[in-house]
Amino acid sequence: MGEANNIPPTLYYNEAVSKAKDLEQRLQRTEQQLRLFQRVSRFMVREMSLRELLQGVVSLVVEFMECDSCLVYLLDKDDLVLCASNSGFDPSSGSVRLKLDEGLTGWVARERRLLSISREAYRDPRFKFFGELPQDSFEAFLSAPVIARNRVVGVINVQHRNAHQHTGSEMEVLTTVGEQIGCALTLARMEPNAMESLNHAELVLASGPPRMGR
Repeated sequence: MGEANNIPPTLYYNEAVSKAKDLEQRLQRTEQQLRLFQRVSRFMVREMSLRELLQGVVSLVVEFMECDSCLVYLLDKDDLVLCASNSGFDPSSGSVRLKLDEGLTGWVARERRLLSISREAYRDPRFKFFGELPQDSFEAFLSAPVIARNRVVGVINVQHRNAHQHTGSEMEVLTTVGEQIGCALTLARMEPNAMESLNHAELVLASGPPRMGR
């Protein structure tokens, strides 16, 4: 007890201040994450082209993660095609393609799994070099599948030029954004006037009662 009584009061104070600052930072990051999801969701309910939506999402992800690159690949039969990018590369030509058995991106699509590499991603044996993309030399790589109606329809990648240890928050954000993009793709396949003509309550009732888990 004598040793405990000898601990300076300032030590307790400094520890309390440190914990308070840490909690404040985590709350701030959670609020930023929530705002990101809200802004992506607002894109989905606006009248805008799918290309505009994807470019908007890419910009939001770059802002939130403070990364150097964000790329969105979508499936075209057995190919993954680059459809959105923040790097200034024009994806409209569809020239950047890879097979499902190529590259880290193809692995994420095949395995339907998040992939995080904090440094020297280009040394991974699964990595595919394009030559025309500056991202070939970036260190850190984070990738998540784009999911639509429980199917993989694409991949979203985030890259940093320098080594970067991805946080759990960043992994969660990219996974959720991938799911939001999948929802946007599903909505984009509907006819423009379909939302007006549908009886939404009937859609729910016709689908039958929910299945109860065992």
